[in-house]
Amino acid sequence: MTIRRDSVAVVTGAGSGIGRALAKRLAAEGIAGLAIADVNREGLEETAAMLGDKKVSQHFVDVSDREAMQAFVDEVIGEHGRVTHVINNAGVALGGTLREVTLDEIEWLMSINFWGVVHGTKLFMPYLEKEPSAHIVNISSLFGFVAPPGQTAYCA
Repeated sequence: MTIRRDSVAVVTGAGSGIGRALAKRLAAEGIAGLAIADVNREGLEETAAMLGDKKVSQHFVDVSDREAMQAFVDEVIGEHGRVTHVINNAGVALGGTLREVTLDEIEWLMSINFWGVVHGTKLFMPYLEKEPSAHIVNISSLFGFVAPPGQTAYCA
């Protein structure tokens, strides 16, 4: 992935973990703009504070909610004017065998881990297509290749 000084990146799930680390690295690269998003407002604010006085916008958004994601896209374009990189990082885990987990729990996981990526990719696509150096990065897990017991829904 090519990062340039004029890049404008979006990172979902930036309130902790890998998303926070990605946001910190992108900010350190001195890119033109960074939009960080998470459903955890406190974590999002902590990440933003770590980034200092960079060109960062914070967005409290549930990636599983299509309308909220469309509003997020509109906000990002309104604040930054363009986007060159979308990093779909938001995700959750759910332990338990198929017998142990409920359908509601599986739907919750899939709405974030699957639909969150679809929403982030599809809704930002019209803006990414305008950028010759655009990138889409979808963060996933080793569990997509290795399915340990008790991770039925997560591995899906």
